[in-house]
Amino acid sequence: MSLFKRHTLENIEDTESFSEILDRRNFTKKLSDERPYTYWTIELYDQENGIRGGGGLGVLAADTRRVAERLEVPFVLVTPFYPVELHQCFENGESYDKVLAVDYRDFGFEYVDSVFIRCNNELVELSVVQKVFEKTRILSITEPNFRELYGGESCGDHRLYQEVALGFGGYQALKLVGLKPAIMQLNEVATFFAALARLDELVFNGMDFYEAMVYTRKHTLYTNHTLVQAAEASFSLSQFERYVFPNLKSKPVLKWLKDKFSGGSLRLSSVTIEIAELRSGVSKLHARVANYHDISGEKVKFKAVTNGIDIPYWTLPDILEFYQESNILDEKFYPSTVFEAQVSRIEAGQIREIKKRGRDFLNSVLKRRPDYLGNCLEFSQDDIIIDFKRRFVDYKRPWLPFSDLKKLRDILERFGAHYVLSGRVHSGDSRMLSKLYELLDKVQEDDYLKTHVHYLPDYDEEIARALSVGSNVSVNVPIVGLEACGTSWEKDILNMCLLISTHDGGVADATIDSYLSISGENEKEEIEQFYIRLEEAISAWKNDFDLEFWVRKELSRYLPIISGSRMLKDYVDYLFKS
Repeated sequence: MSLFKRHTLENIEDTESFSEILDRRNFTKKLSDERPYTYWTIELYDQENGIRGGGGLGVLAADTRRVAERLEVPFVLVTPFYPVELHQCFENGESYDKVLAVDYRDFGFEYVDSVFIRCNNELVELSVVQKVFEKTRILSITEPNFRELYGGESCGDHRLYQEVALGFGGYQALKLVGLKPAIMQLNEVATFFAALARLDELVFNGMDFYEAMVYTRKHTLYTNHTLVQAAEASFSLSQFERYVFPNLKSKPVLKWLKDKFSGGSLRLSSVTIEIAELRSGVSKLHARVANYHDISGEKVKFKAVTNGIDIPYWTLPDILEFYQESNILDEKFYPSTVFEAQVSRIEAGQIREIKKRGRDFLNSVLKRRPDYLGNCLEFSQDDIIIDFKRRFVDYKRPWLPFSDLKKLRDILERFGAHYVLSGRVHSGDSRMLSKLYELLDKVQEDDYLKTHVHYLPDYDEEIARALSVGSNVSVNVPIVGLEACGTSWEKDILNMCLLISTHDGGVADATIDSYLSISGENEKEEIEQFYIRLEEAISAWKNDFDLEFWVRKELSRYLPIISGSRMLKDYVDYLFKS
C-alpha cells in the first residue's frame, strides 16, 4: 500500500478538482453567494487584514478563509474587529503589553450599518463592517469599548459580552448584508450564541420549537479545538439574565436555555453540543480522546478533520515553486498523484539551496525585529538554527530544552548552533511570565548560552513564517494528551525543517517513525531523549544521506495532512454527505 493511501483520508484519494466535487454532490444547490458557508470565530489572526489574534485558533481561521477564496467556495468569516491590540515589549528585562489602537478603515473594511443588542440593562450599538473578496468576505462587528481579544477574565462579564455581541450581533449582520447561512461552523463554544440567535429567530417567526431545533442542529457544526471540558469557563444564571436573555425574543427558547442551568451556572459546551448535530475535532487523536459530555452525561463523539494550513501563505515562494515544478503539489495545492515518487527524488543539495534562501528571508525580518535585549540578530548560512515558536503556555513546555543547561550548552557549542525561542505569554498569566524570566536569567548567567540562545518577543505571524523558512530544526514538545492539533509543526515540515516532537495532536495522524520523536514513561525520560534527538537532528544537517532521509520521510507522511485544501474538502464531505 502506498504512503499516500495510508496517510490520507479516503476522500482525497481521487484527483477530481474541487469544483467537480461540488457539482457531483449538488453542493452548489445548497451553497451559493446568497447562502454561504459561515465560519464563526471569536479570534482571527490575520495581520494583513488588521485583526491580530492570540494563537492557533485565529491563524487557522485566516488560513481557512484564504483556502476557501482560492477554491472559490462561497464563504463568510464572522468575527469581531477588536479596536485595540496588545503587543509584547521588553524594557530593562521586564515584559509589558503595549496597547495600540486599530482602525478597520486602514485595512480595507467598509462600514455597512449598525445593529443593536441588549446587555446589562443597556441598548448597545454595534457597527457592522466588512471586507469583501471575490468569493469570500470577513464580516465583523465592533464598537469603541469592545476592547482587545479575550479582554477580562474568561468567565467575566466583558468576555460574555464579547461572545454575545459576536453571536447576536453577527447574526443580525448577516441579515443586514442579505445573507442566509447554509451552514454555521462554530469554532469553540464562544460562538454558541450565533446558533442560539438563529434558533430564536426561527421560533419567533412561527416555527415549532422542536422543528426549529432540528433545523438548527442539522445546519450547525461545532468544531472543538481543546481537549478537556473542565478547562472551559462557566457563566452564572445572573450573567445570562443580564447579557443573554434580554436578546431572546422567543419564550420557548428562553425556557429551553434556562432549563440547562445546573447549580446556578452553565458550561457553554453542554448547550453547544446540543444545538449542533455535527461535531468535529481537529486531529485524529483529538477526535478519539476529547472528553466532552452532553446534558445527559453521555460522552460525545467527534468527527476527525485534522487542521491544515494555507500552503502558499506559509511556504517560502522558492519552495512552493520547487514543489509545483517537481509535481509534488498540484495547482490546488493537493499532493499530486505521484508526489511520493517525486519526494523520493529530493536531494540534499536542493534542500540546502532552498534553505539558504529561507535564511536570507529570516535575516531580513530580524533586522526589524530585535530580541528582548534590543539586539538585531543575523545568522550566517552555516549556522544551524533550532527554534521553539509557540504560545508560552505550560502544556507546550517551552522550558523543556533548558532542563539540563550543561547538555544544551554542550550540543550547541559542539555544532556552533543557535536556539531561538519565541512565544507570547498570555496577558495576566503571571506564573508563565515568571517561568520565562527564570529561563532567560539562567541563559544570561552562562557565557556561551547568552550568545547562542535568543528570545524574540511579540511573537506573531511574521516571526512564525520567518523562522519556519529560515530554521533547520523545530521543537514541538507538548505534554502528550493536551495538544488538540497544532499547526506550527506543519509549517516547519512544509519548509523542510526537521521536526523534534512528542507524538501528540496532529503529529500523531502519522506513525511515530515519521519524524524525530521523543517519548518516555515519564518526563525525565522525555528530557533525556530530547537531547539525543537534538544531536541527531543537527548532525543530519551535516550529512547528505540523513538529511534526505528525514526530509523525504516527513514530506511523504505529512503533505496530505498539511494541505488546507484537503481540510476544507473534508469539511465539505462531512457537511454535505451524498
